[in-house]
Amino acid sequence: MHLPTKGFYRHYKHDPQGPPHNYTYEVIGIGRNTEEGTLTVLYRPLYESAWMPPANYQSRPLEMFMGTVTKDGKTFSRFTRITDPELVAELEVVRAQKFGK
Repeated sequence: MHLPTKGFYRHYKHDPQGPPHNYTYEVIGIGRNTEEGTLTVLYRPLYESAWMPPANYQSRPLEMFMGTVTKDGKTFSRFTRITDPELVAELEVVRAQKFGK
């Protein structure tokens, strides 16, 4: 299975009319569940309503992260990598404001 690379990803719930960082996440890396041997994607949200202190990071099984979702009869990726250089630069500013780096 394809592994996501570090960077910014948008969840399918992203509202294009909202702020650019709503339902947007930064993938930090891949982890392995030591009990089950399964792979998980470690990421952090760039929007505050998803923060659940003390856990600033979230994880999701790799299959689910890389999977598809069907909504209103349309099938699309659950997460999509953001590659637009201007948007990436804007998200880097948001990340720095939220996490200091």
